[in-house]
Amino acid sequence: MGFAETFKALSDPTRREILTLLRSRPLTAGEIAGQFNMTGASISHHLSVLKHSGLIDDEKKGKFIYYYLNSSVLDDVLAWLLCLKGENPAEKPDRHESMNEKGENLYEQ
Repeated sequence: MGFAETFKALSDPTRREILTLLRSRPLTAGEIAGQFNMTGASISHHLSVLKHSGLIDDEKKGKFIYYYLNSSVLDDVLAWLLCLKGENPAEKPDRHESMNEKGENLYEQ
């Protein structure tokens, strides 16, 4: 996944609120849905977009699937933004998210 998927996921206020909920602890889809006035299908869609972007991961425990924040993608975005701002972050991510759609490293441009 690249920055395009990450920024698309972050562009939606519901998805940003889901990320805020997951900041403190992993939650099931039902626990997440209980915080919103929308259908389970809508929450499932938002979780799918977040998972596809790499912002969240899931883990099955018994009968439930728990969703949790994957902060490494946020670290990549933050490092990139700091580079744009002209600051030199201590660690530049070397993951594939640091590549643009042409395969060029965003930090070497």
